[in-house]
Amino acid sequence: MTGSPPEREMSIELLDIHKHFGAVRANNGIDLTLRPGTIHGILGENGAGKSTLMKILAGFIAKTSGRIFMDGREVDFATPAQASALGIGMLYQDPLDFPPLTVLENFMAGQASAGTQDRRTHRARLEGLCADLGFDLDPDVPAGRLTVGERQQLELVRLLASGTRVLILDEPTTGISALQKDLLFSGLKRLAREGRSVILVSHKLEDIEALCDEITVLREGMVSGTMDPPFVTGELLAMMFGVEPARAIRSGHEPGAQTLHLDAVTATGGRTGLKECTVNVSRGEVVGLAGLEGSGQDVFLRISAGLVRPARGRVHICRKDMTGRDYHAFRALGVAFQPASRLEEGLIRGLTVTEHCALEAGGGTFGVQWDAAELKAHDRIRAFQVTGTPGSTVESLSGGNQQRLLLSFLPDEPELLLLENPTRGLDMESVHWVWQYLDAHASRGTAIVFSSSELDEILMVADRVLVFFDGRIIADERPEDTDALELGRAIAGKV
Repeated sequence: MTGSPPEREMSIELLDIHKHFGAVRANNGIDLTLRPGTIHGILGENGAGKSTLMKILAGFIAKTSGRIFMDGREVDFATPAQASALGIGMLYQDPLDFPPLTVLENFMAGQASAGTQDRRTHRARLEGLCADLGFDLDPDVPAGRLTVGERQQLELVRLLASGTRVLILDEPTTGISALQKDLLFSGLKRLAREGRSVILVSHKLEDIEALCDEITVLREGMVSGTMDPPFVTGELLAMMFGVEPARAIRSGHEPGAQTLHLDAVTATGGRTGLKECTVNVSRGEVVGLAGLEGSGQDVFLRISAGLVRPARGRVHICRKDMTGRDYHAFRALGVAFQPASRLEEGLIRGLTVTEHCALEAGGGTFGVQWDAAELKAHDRIRAFQVTGTPGSTVESLSGGNQQRLLLSFLPDEPELLLLENPTRGLDMESVHWVWQYLDAHASRGTAIVFSSSELDEILMVADRVLVFFDGRIIADERPEDTDALELGRAIAGKV
């Protein structure tokens, strides 16, 4: 059993939910009924209002108007603690943990029994939940050393231990292996059989179709349709986008002169570091990095950006030896790096789009030209099709719109773009838009190196695929010479 079964089943009804962020209507009259003991899928493109609606249900943000009923009784949440007390818990794409604390200490945090039960009891419960779900979490490891997928697992078992009866999961399969996904799905089905309600928010149709008992599709802040099994993919896509979005295809640019060269580079960092890595990336080439999370791709990208210095080996950018130079020197040569964690390393919480444009311009507090910054914000919102306003704080934007905004800050003509999971958590239309934008850079000669957990995406857009395993590059393939099955074998170390 995955924790204690709920004391009773819980039905939830949301009626005419509205949420406005200034002029942006994230939710615009949404009705939604969640039946107990079922898995309900929420689909929609980025900016459709999925995450906003779930944050309202979890008590993280207040609705502008509308009514929420639980077991027929109207309720109103002012805080996540109030929602949690009624049995509602949410697992976010970016887990809410404390990196310096151990896995066990994070597991105990927020539990009512944390001060009344000894650590041995909590450890046993943690290990039992992990065993049920197939997770391999070391109770004594600091959470900051976990991968994104492992942090999601930690938050999930913590929520279950806290007595969650309605479990909301926002893109839960991001960063976990296919085996871990299968085990997670089995666990979620077991939770539903025990009487819990599970809400799965995802852009991955295959996950939604494989797991859910019912699907609600949001579009432009409204419900565009619902569907029960058997699910029809074409109809779901039509609900999401109006028409099926075009897919990006690998352009196959002819590579030019050498842009990036790593010569027998060894470095520490991440879970495995990087070991004796030798790679060439040419002008106009698009290179995809595949591998289980923490296999060396993150270190590779940061070394290439000047954020991590190698212990051994040499790093060349445009045939210039940059070994030991800092990030600013790499940027001066036209290297740009974009991290996966949009709100931790990329953007600054609490600041608006205009304020980010002002920071980019520099000039100090007294030298900021606010009119010019607001005009630049308007231009970027229009050019990059960001759903928001110059006054929108970056955390109020959807994941897809945050990604578009981040891309707007890249240099106009970079020599080398290094991107960590650039389409993580994005819907298909946003993925297509991102790769159209990046393809235009590659056609002008920019070398692009990106990591992704989606093998289909890598095969679709990359000229070459580098497979990482235990800190080493164990395969260097062209997409036309391989397939997802062969790449999967390589990722597992079977070459």
